[in-house]
Amino acid sequence: MTEQALGYPTFKYAPDPDMPGWHIWEAEAVQAFNAQFEPIRLRTDEDGRARVRFWPRATHQNPSGNVHGGAIMAFVDMALFAGAHQLGIRPVMKALTIDAGVQFIDGAVIGEPVDAVVELLRETGRMAFIRGLIEQQGRLIAAFNGTFRKYVPQN
Repeated sequence: MTEQALGYPTFKYAPDPDMPGWHIWEAEAVQAFNAQFEPIRLRTDEDGRARVRFWPRATHQNPSGNVHGGAIMAFVDMALFAGAHQLGIRPVMKALTIDAGVQFIDGAVIGEPVDAVVELLRETGRMAFIRGLIEQQGRLIAAFNGTFRKYVPQN
């Protein structure tokens, strides 16, 4: 049964006509928090890891003119789910973040794409354990890890 058939919030997930090899990932509810980070794009790298991308704008800026750490943390949370979806984990739409940790290494600049490179460590019937890196133009911005609990409908 599809996520939509289960009544989950829906996202547009389709090949991106402007970026060959990438997919569009957008919330269909424009008031959703995720919409502040759209357009989000996804692809699977040659090494089997998922790559999740967003373009930081002025609304993601801190007082120093760089990308706010809170924006990076919010993007990490979205990348856990979008990356898991790209890696074939279903369903993720009503999953819940159990924990997430971010280690900041460098600052990200406004206007250049920021990527989360996502790797699945382990998946069980109800949990997914993920780690990754935040990169911008070849620079390491942060490392992260997270666990989410998949939603399993009760009969």
